[in-house]
Parts: sequence; C-alpha cells; structure tokens
Amino acid sequence: MARPARPSRRRSLLLAAILLGAALLASAVPLGSSSSDDVTAYDELRLRGFPRGLLPANVRGYTLDAGSGDFAVDLVASCRIVLPAGSYLASFSDRLTGRLDDRRISGLSGIRVRAFFRWWSITGIHADGDDLVFEVGSVSAKFPARHFNASLECPAKAAS
Repeated sequence: MARPARPSRRRSLLLAAILLGAALLASAVPLGSSSSDDVTAYDELRLRGFPRGLLPANVRGYTLDAGSGDFAVDLVASCRIVLPAGSYLASFSDRLTGRLDDRRISGLSGIRVRAFFRWWSITGIHADGDDLVFEVGSVSAKFPARHFNASLECPAKAAS
C-alpha cells in the first residue's frame, strides 16, 4: 500500500528545517547592518553606561559579539579630533577594536592621544561615577563624562 502523504510530509519538514536555518542565519547578522531599526554603535555605548561622544561622528558600521563583548567599529576614514576634555589631540584609526562590557572597555586599539610631546595608545576606558577613566598602559587620566555627550565631527585625515 502506497503512502502518498509521506513524501509531502517529508517535504514540509525539509522546508521547515530550511526556513529555521535561514532564520538562525538572519539572526546572526552583525548589529549595524543596513536595516533601519538596527541598534547603532552609539546606542551600544549608551546601553553600557558610556556617552556617545567616545566615538566620532563618522562611524560607518560595527560588529559586536553579544557573548564575549568583542567589537570592531569601522570609521569612514581615520581622523584627528581635539578632545573637549583636556584639549588633547586624539587620532582615530579607521578601525577600532576591543571588548565592551558594562561600564568598561578593555583591549582597546585604534585610538591614540598626543600628550607630553608623544603619541600614547588608549588601551581601556571605564566609567567611574560621573567620570570616565582613560587608561594608557599603567597610567590613567580621569575626565567628566559630560564632556563626551556629543560625537565630534572627524574631518581631518590622521597620519599613520
């Protein structure tokens, strides 16, 4: 006796498996993709206790691993900005990487500041009450977080 319903049931299960797989792949698309309702890199900062002004206004896109906190932020171009806190010249590479946690950014690369006649890499930032603490190796400097409420334009190209 033939069972005509069986092949159609198999096709339905196969179709359901394909659709489920496609849905899982779609959910793995990095944040910052082209959909209009995506969370931005600035939103991710805010959600973890940081002001948006830690990033310049020329962010092109970013990825964030929700499990580990590892991130990469891509800027339209490398650039230099005079930071409102302390009037330090900061140089941003076109790609910033690190690990983003609640009120802490560690393993940071791609941002340098000019102080005492040389360039220093900022390796971490953490929020301490109403202040931000910028880490440069074993040395740190504290500035009011309110100085970073707005993202600055990043017009000039940075030298490597």
